[in-house]
Amino acid sequence: MKRFVLFLAVATWPLAAAEIAVLHSGARIRAQRIEKLDDRYVLTTTDGRIELKADLIAELEHEELPPSLQAASADKSADRSADKPDQPAPLVLKEMDPKKLVTEAALRYGLPPAIVHALAMTESAYQTNAVSRAGAIGVMQLMPGTAQSLNADPRDVEQNIDAGTRLLRELLLKYENDPNPVRRALAAYNAGSGAVARYNGVPPYRETQAYVEKVIERYWKQVNAPTPVSLSVPGSAGQTPAR
Repeated sequence: MKRFVLFLAVATWPLAAAEIAVLHSGARIRAQRIEKLDDRYVLTTTDGRIELKADLIAELEHEELPPSLQAASADKSADRSADKPDQPAPLVLKEMDPKKLVTEAALRYGLPPAIVHALAMTESAYQTNAVSRAGAIGVMQLMPGTAQSLNADPRDVEQNIDAGTRLLRELLLKYENDPNPVRRALAAYNAGSGAVARYNGVPPYRETQAYVEKVIERYWKQVNAPTPVSLSVPGSAGQTPAR
């Protein structure tokens, strides 16, 4: 068995510089590394570790490959690398600043950034991982069904903010010719268009009424202007949230 192991160590040596243990018997064992531990030598080969008593080894040699074999070894290494499946590129996470994304989405859809920021702040305080008791997700607190209807992934912050801004724009357009259109749009965002239709305005839900007032209050704090600033959407004459 020992001779068989020694034969494998000699026969399967790799194309690389080698440490060689020369035995008193004349056998030569190539190894990647040879270490002296007390009264024995430990040879690390491609097949594992071989331990030999020190008195079995006559001498140690270091062998460099000739240039031709060095080139062959390099070619083999290149071939092995080519055989390996392509490694996925490192994941690069885009920096997603929710506040910046809110501003960009507002401008993209022709809305004053102040109203979208007021809504995002009221919905989640810009928390990308916020999930409500009802299951609304992310900065704009989109319900999964609503996000699906808007063809958006609610857990992707960029898609979440874009979809929420689109939804707000659609609601502003929907109610632009009704009394208190901004309040109705905000109420519909919070409680659904069905509730607004049922009560012909902001529904008498304490949560929804408080929500609408909070968004409008935050809007005016951001605007901070002595005269009302028009909240307009494409195709509308412009509406301003009532104080």
